[in-house]
Amino acid sequence: RRRVARSARQAQGGEMKSWEETLIGPDEALEAALNSINASGRGICLVVDAERRLLGTLSDGDVRRAIIGGATLATPCRAVMNSSPTAIAVGAPRRAVLAELRDRQLRHLPILNDGVVVGLAMPADFLSAPVRPNRVVIMAGGKGERLAPLTLDTPKPMLKVGPRPVLETIVRTFAEQGFRRFYLSTNYKADQIEGHFGDGSDFGLEIDYLRETRPLGTCGALSLMPRPLDGPFILANGDVLMHIDYYGLIEAHEASGADLTVVVREHRIQVPFGVVESGDNVVISITEKPTFAYPVNAGLYVLSEGALALIPPDEPMDMPDLLTQMLARGLKVRSQRDDGYWIDIGRMSDYDRANAEFGEAFATGG
Repeated sequence: RRRVARSARQAQGGEMKSWEETLIGPDEALEAALNSINASGRGICLVVDAERRLLGTLSDGDVRRAIIGGATLATPCRAVMNSSPTAIAVGAPRRAVLAELRDRQLRHLPILNDGVVVGLAMPADFLSAPVRPNRVVIMAGGKGERLAPLTLDTPKPMLKVGPRPVLETIVRTFAEQGFRRFYLSTNYKADQIEGHFGDGSDFGLEIDYLRETRPLGTCGALSLMPRPLDGPFILANGDVLMHIDYYGLIEAHEASGADLTVVVREHRIQVPFGVVESGDNVVISITEKPTFAYPVNAGLYVLSEGALALIPPDEPMDMPDLLTQMLARGLKVRSQRDDGYWIDIGRMSDYDRANAEFGEAFATGG
């Protein structure tokens, strides 16, 4: 193990990372494995060859069971190791790593790059997100008429995508990044939403409601928020699933001094014909079925309190109108591009696609 550990440190050009203390050679004795387990504090050894290719794993429980079964402290690791351990490829989404740990009830998950160990994931790695003080407002009051008849008895945010309502998945993605304080804007069949989430305590969250007595558009319900605010907040839609670094978005907003940040994403459109460029009846060029890319609104925003002053109390208002008024008054509106996973379930075809993609895009173990 000493040889393996030294080569790892030399390859890194510095001190070993904590998971590298778990590396051990296959011919090292169980006594060395126990020493390594104690030193790393991770409860496992990763048995590797000289190139750090994973050969097997050896947990503290494996060592105890081996000794009870007749092995000694001099027995080589290869004799008792788990030679078919579960591992995951480097670059796997965080949610996929967490799902693997949860679904298989694993305490450890080696991370491999073409068979070479490059990391070690543990459940505790996913409990370290600091609690974020910022509020999250999710607009969940729409009727979802384009999804009828599904929405005749169920509000669109409560339609199931995968194993749970889409709104619950949205709330979970925020909670996984440390957000704990939510406002849900409700109108259509609000009782179903409030009955599911309550005050948030069942989810370890604090959930309050902005109750619309009539439809208030895509941002009118913000006038119902108590003042003053204690910092910028995120505004999201209750029918859009996406992956983004939410707190990084807030930090960029604050650093820019903006009053409002609009998240945009690239939308590509292909013209199904040849496009002719001409001048004075002279053809300059022709491009067959070109594709054009445009930045489009992703339906996710960060707002500071100054933006709320332009929203009339308890009156309908849509976000494009708010943006227009802010620009006219010289307030700072910035955009931030994000091209991660994104889908709006407003149409039946997109709702079906979201269900088909859920297992891969939002694998969270239940």
